[in-house]
Amino acid sequence: MAARKEAKALHEAIREQLRQEIVSGALPTGTQLRQDALATRFNASRIPVREALRQLEAEGLVAHQLNRGAVVAGMSVEQICELLDIRVALECHAARLAVPQMVERDFAAMEAILKAYSESQSIPEWAEHNRRFHLALSAPANNKRLLRLIEEFCLNTDRYTHVAMSRATGKDRPQEDHYRIVEAARAGDADQVAALLEVHILDTKKELMASARAQDREAGLSLRY
Repeated sequence: MAARKEAKALHEAIREQLRQEIVSGALPTGTQLRQDALATRFNASRIPVREALRQLEAEGLVAHQLNRGAVVAGMSVEQICELLDIRVALECHAARLAVPQMVERDFAAMEAILKAYSESQSIPEWAEHNRRFHLALSAPANNKRLLRLIEEFCLNTDRYTHVAMSRATGKDRPQEDHYRIVEAARAGDADQVAALLEVHILDTKKELMASARAQDREAGLSLRY
C-alpha cells in the first residue's frame, strides 16, 4: 500500500513539474518528451513517467506523434479560439454558481493574486497569476468536476494566448477587467460578473485573431521580396 501511494505521488510530482514547464514555455511546442530521459531526470522508473505523460495528454498539453513518441502539443489559432469559446460557457456558468457562495476569504484570495499579478515583472508570471485568478473566481461554485474542466481549458489556452495578449495590451487592461469582476462579485451581482467575464475572455479571442491576421500580413509582404 505504501509503495502504491509513493508511486502515485511520484507520477503526480512529475506531471506537475512538466505541466509547469510546458505552461511557462520552458518546454516549447514540439519538444520531444522521451520516457527514458525523463525517468533518468526524475530518478524514477518509466511507469510513473508514462502515467504523467498520459495525464498531460488528457489535458491536451502532450500529444503522441508517429516515430517521435510524446511531444509538447501545439494548437492552431482556430483550435485556441474554440477553447476560448468553451471557457466562456464554463467560467460564466461557474461564476453564477460561485458568487452567491462567496465570503470575505474568497475575495481576499482573489485580491492577493491580483496584487501579486501587479507586482510581477515577467509574462510567464502574468500568465500564472491570471490562471490562478480565474480558478479562484470559479472555486466557490463548489463543483470539482466543473473546476477541473476550467483548469484544463485555462492551461490549454493561457500558454498560447498570454504572450500575444501581453505584448498587445500589457497587463494593465486585463488587470482592470479583473478588478471590475471582483467589485461586481463583492456586490453579489452574479449576472454582472458573468457578463464582465464573457467580455474579458472574448477580448482575448479578438486580440489573438488580430495578432494572427497581422502575422499573415507580414508573411504575405515578406513573400513579395
